Amino acid sequence: MSKKPTGAETISEALMRQNEEETVSEDEEPRACGVCGDQAKGYHFNALTCEGCKGFFRRAIKRSTQLRCPFLNKCSITKNNRRSCQACRLRKCQAIGMRKEMVMSEKEVLERRIRIKKKKMLDAPIQLSSQQKETIQELLCGHRRTFDSAFSSFSGFRPMDRIILSVSEYNQPTREPFNPLTNCPTNICTKTSKSATGPRTSSCANFLSSSSFCGSFEKQKNREGEEVTKSIIFTALPHVTDLTTYMIQDIISFSKSLQDFRSLTMGDQIALLKGATFEIMQIRFNMVFNAKTNIWECGHITYCIDDAVRAGFQPLLLEPLFKFHHTLRTLGLQEEEYVLMQAMSLFSPDRPGVQQHSVIDELQENLALTLKTWIDCKRTGPEKHLLYPKVVACLTEMRTMTEEYSKQVLQIQDIQPDDISPLILEVVSRNPCDDF
Repeated sequence: MSKKPTGAETISEALMRQNEEETVSEDEEPRACGVCGDQAKGYHFNALTCEGCKGFFRRAIKRSTQLRCPFLNKCSITKNNRRSCQACRLRKCQAIGMRKEMVMSEKEVLERRIRIKKKKMLDAPIQLSSQQKETIQELLCGHRRTFDSAFSSFSGFRPMDRIILSVSEYNQPTREPFNPLTNCPTNICTKTSKSATGPRTSSCANFLSSSSFCGSFEKQKNREGEEVTKSIIFTALPHVTDLTTYMIQDIISFSKSLQDFRSLTMGDQIALLKGATFEIMQIRFNMVFNAKTNIWECGHITYCIDDAVRAGFQPLLLEPLFKFHHTLRTLGLQEEEYVLMQAMSLFSPDRPGVQQHSVIDELQENLALTLKTWIDCKRTGPEKHLLYPKVVACLTEMRTMTEEYSKQVLQIQDIQPDDISPLILEVVSRNPCDDF
């Protein structure tokens, strides 16, 4: 029962009372199906009907055979006998205004379902699947077991030849654009004449000239036990070789910790490692790169680009490599994003010697989708929409440097053959069938 209005009633109270009365009225008077009299749920095909008559009309319109009444085409259709005569029920549907042209075809129904599904997917919050979470967790565990940013396990190496500066002087930030081959933070290992060819001239450009590069001599014994003097052109090469070998061993261990990698044939495992080792090594070095000081802070030892110069590497590699480290570091990647980058680099189906192209391609696709989903889920701000393509661009850029790195290592090996380790030579060799 509704309350009677009073003189003291306000406008808002009157409106609320009216809404309540309308609601009660609607609840008290349920609408009936125009075909059978059952409770109607809404308008279907242009008429007020129940769910049963709605479904019947759709099925009847799609039937190829014509319905016939066994009596006089005057059957009374009610809730209880509506299944008795389909012909008269269909005639009643049409009589109350149900229209056959409003019944969708199978193709239209499928298209509508696809649209609804897409809308739900767009409206639903993006989430990592359980499989993607497991992939990230496996990569994190493998990475943490095989990479120590403090480099505490790196020991027994041949020492670096440069003079050790004070911490404050060594880590001095550069205020102007940094040229990795002319103004290294240490600036102690080369003796270059600054006349002649302009500001880009460096010891690296003329590293074969004994007058422009700091060399040293080392006494060794020959087979007869006599002491002979060996000239060392690339003074930082022994230490850099030890560091690189240490990193390669850890990258191999990381790869073998992954179930998908172990499931591949030995030939493909070797081919993937030979192609990706340099790239994964740079991704890991980037995690300890200080973009403000241009220093790689590897725990108890720090490195600058000039250390690579004195190891024999040339500007054609070092200039894009130095730019790469700055570009990648400014993205501010999280540990999960770094490990997914490493995995995407490792599972590259187009490496020389790879046989299981389709399998590895699918693995890389899944990793790429996992990275993109991770960014969409965990990142905020407008810059997140550009993060994934920027990461992919960095991976692409490294691909162009890998071949140059291998080429320069082999050149260094020709000049100073006793310092490059067999493992490094195995990585850079062009024979895809070599074993580690």
